[in-house]
Amino acid sequence: MSEPKVFISYSWSSATHERWVLDLAEELMESGINVILDKWDLKPGQDSIDFMEQMVKDQTINKVLMICDKVYSEKADNRSGGVGTESQIISKKIYEQVNQEHFIAVIAEKGPEGKAYTPVFYNSRLYIDLSEPDRYAEGFESLIRCIHGQPQFKKPALGKKPEYLNSEGSISLGTSALFKRANSAIREQKPFAAAALEEYFNTFSESMEKIRITVSKDECFDDCLIQNIQSFTPSRNELLQIIDTASRYMPEDVFSEKTHKFLESLTEYFHNRNGNSSYYTTDLDNFKFIIGEIFLYVVTILIKNNKIQAASTLINQPYYISKSSTGNPYLTNCECFYDHAESLDQRSSRLSLNRASLSADITKENNNGTGIDFKLLMQTDFILFLRTNIDKSGFWWPKTLVYLGHFHGAFEIFHRATSKQYFEKIKSLMNIEKKTDLNGILEEEKSNGARYYGFGHGFQIARLLNFENLCTTN
Repeated sequence: MSEPKVFISYSWSSATHERWVLDLAEELMESGINVILDKWDLKPGQDSIDFMEQMVKDQTINKVLMICDKVYSEKADNRSGGVGTESQIISKKIYEQVNQEHFIAVIAEKGPEGKAYTPVFYNSRLYIDLSEPDRYAEGFESLIRCIHGQPQFKKPALGKKPEYLNSEGSISLGTSALFKRANSAIREQKPFAAAALEEYFNTFSESMEKIRITVSKDECFDDCLIQNIQSFTPSRNELLQIIDTASRYMPEDVFSEKTHKFLESLTEYFHNRNGNSSYYTTDLDNFKFIIGEIFLYVVTILIKNNKIQAASTLINQPYYISKSSTGNPYLTNCECFYDHAESLDQRSSRLSLNRASLSADITKENNNGTGIDFKLLMQTDFILFLRTNIDKSGFWWPKTLVYLGHFHGAFEIFHRATSKQYFEKIKSLMNIEKKTDLNGILEEEKSNGARYYGFGHGFQIARLLNFENLCTTN
């Protein structure tokens, strides 16, 4: 591809301005852009106005840069001098081509109120601002990217429509009004913010009954399960939004208390609530998947927002399970939020999907639109795996780690834990006191191998932990 070619249209406003234009032209040449400038290309004996007209009309020129200062703008509007002649041609072409990108206004000067000097015919169009010295470099990069046709922000490839839009309709929990009230109260730090959050949580929890799956004889349960999960996605995203807001604006202890109570209330859906003695454990698989995913996201958001103490509380503080399959209440830790949805395995087998984890696939697909990097979910999944394995307090299989693939190095939180101070901050997430408390799980991995945990060679606990470098700097 040949180098781009531009013509600079400007006004001889002053010697200082001419020098500014010349400097810009030299910088563009150094950036691989062939610049046509009267000071370089107008030969003795040539008519200057005729030269400018030719340049504006020249088909080999990719862009015409209009260097806009007060004098240029006035001459263009008054159709005076060479600038006026050029402007007549430029304005005609701009009006004829609404979506034109051939003519670019480059702002060299602004008015007293900070308004850019541009010709009337260019009003409302985007321009490149080089008028402020402290932002010149940023503006210049935008200019050369524009000329080279390599924008900083590239439009991503078009993905597929979210699956929950393909379902018969999203499930409404009737929490929209409460969400707006609580979200506003929290942001504005109203005295009733905590009460508004609790009211939202209570309604959300009670309304989860609406997503219980009932299947007719003609329906396949795992089809209904997939549709149910997808239909719930908008409600889940609403919840995640208020979790993010509350964790950033509310006192950490208040947020932790309200959120722990909310999560605890959701555990009731892991057990049959209807008193029906005839049911299959897979009947509750949508609750297992959805609530487990909610817990994973909540902890991820807290770690992302650097609310480590709140995350530790949700991981380590016991949960009171008031209803169970045995009928007896009991206390447990965060492992209660991990309960494998067996019907997803049945679906994978029925449809010959040959997936390592269909559950992980769905979580990854539904991650789009959350604003949370999937790697952060993987990081939390790994932390919960460590937490339950180190002290043998339960079981947590980090399903998202099937997507480790060619992910190299450690997770971010453990990179940061190279610092002794940061390690002290995050160690409570794993319920440990010192680095050597991790030795047990590393020895276990050595003995059993990665496949013992259901993963291939990419699953290396020491590497993901950044173990060798933990606590090595102050």
